[in-house]
Amino acid sequence: MSPARFPARIRRRIRYRVTRGGVFFMLALALTGVGAFLSGNNLLFLIFAAMMALLLVSGFISRLVLAGLELELLLPAHVSARTPTPARVRIRNLKRLTSSFSIELAGRDDAAHDRASILGAPVYFPLIPGRAAIEAPVEVVFPHRGRHRENLFAISTKFPFGFLRKSTRVALHRETIVYPALEPRPGMEVLLGSIAAEMDAHIRGDGRDFYRIRPYEPQDSARHVDWKSTAHAGRLQVREFTRERQGMVEIFFDRCIDPGQGQRFEELVEDCAFVAWGLAEREARVRLRSDRFDLAIPDEGEVYDLLRFLALVEPVVSLTPGAVGDSSVQVRFGESNLQVIFSARGEGFQGFARPADMT
Repeated sequence: MSPARFPARIRRRIRYRVTRGGVFFMLALALTGVGAFLSGNNLLFLIFAAMMALLLVSGFISRLVLAGLELELLLPAHVSARTPTPARVRIRNLKRLTSSFSIELAGRDDAAHDRASILGAPVYFPLIPGRAAIEAPVEVVFPHRGRHRENLFAISTKFPFGFLRKSTRVALHRETIVYPALEPRPGMEVLLGSIAAEMDAHIRGDGRDFYRIRPYEPQDSARHVDWKSTAHAGRLQVREFTRERQGMVEIFFDRCIDPGQGQRFEELVEDCAFVAWGLAEREARVRLRSDRFDLAIPDEGEVYDLLRFLALVEPVVSLTPGAVGDSSVQVRFGESNLQVIFSARGEGFQGFARPADMT
């Protein structure tokens, strides 16, 4: 899949910060100027003028180096929260003749929206020729799920003499859908393992396709005994067959929460995403149901459609604790399917019709 591109041209004003070398240069400039005016020595005046010219030329060249640059961020098609994701940055020099030297790209925190930078380590570009583009691999981390519409970066340089660091902020205005974190929280791996075990038990049946040979159990029918394997193993062995149609894991996600359960809702979103992703990796048939959402994979879509819903889902807060709320839907469970419910309301959950033998 082609990566998403995030172009942005540098247009904001340039900020200056004096480096350690610049502090010593300023001190030397001040001492030279004081000595020249107190002594009236022409040589000191020439040195002072040359140092002032050097400082002015430095500022002009550094501003020219930062001008005419365009930044692009190339992300993979699918991104999860809190997961280091390989990406690429591309800086294009739009100037025809002038090259850009000693460019450093770093991330910036978005204080207005209380967001951390997605770029951890800065990237250094020693030379960007005119009318050329340079790419570099980076690692980005999105802090949370949802829509990310703006990412802040800072492009800076200390060229040519390192006295001042000139920098400018760049905002990439593009929407990125970030899936919930797929890292297992405590207990989720155990849940996924138990679901996988139940699925394995559901696969066995009276179909025609051979599944496996296993030791005989008292409830097994004598007509399934495999005599050749029994003679080889020295104990009764039976044949197992798959069901005519593989069962489905039905996941029901309750959007309704009580006041103050926002963090619990986010945890449930991540748990649901982890279970759905793990089942999809096992090539299981999964159906996710929620308020105004119903999707079966792989029959009606792919797992990324399911993760997109979980990336954008918002809670419905009940004014009365324990009430059903807007997420109440009456859904009947399939008799031969496994069922998993994610709800922050615990015993107060009433949104789905529960069978007596629900898993």
